Amino acid sequence: MSFELEAVIDPAHPALPGHFPGNPIVPAVVLLAEVAAAIETTMGPQARLLGLPSVKFLAPLAPGERFRIVIETRQPPLIRFTLLHRGKAFAAGSAEIGT
Repeated sequence: MSFELEAVIDPAHPALPGHFPGNPIVPAVVLLAEVAAAIETTMGPQARLLGLPSVKFLAPLAPGERFRIVIETRQPPLIRFTLLHRGKAFAAGSAEIGT
């Protein structure tokens, strides 16, 4: 089963100043927090993120850009996620969940 959610990181997010002045990008930790929230939204509050065995960032994301989070739950407790911007993957990985 797979789920898709849309997200956007507010340009006023407190993690953005200094990352990088003049050419801001969203820090990986902020994107991973969005993935964790998407897992909870799609699978319920009992689905806790236990670890991230694999994560690959392929391209940066600018603050304010809309993106999609695709969660694939084919083999829990290991699930796959992909972050898409304008139809192209800019990050992907696996997450281990527990209840």
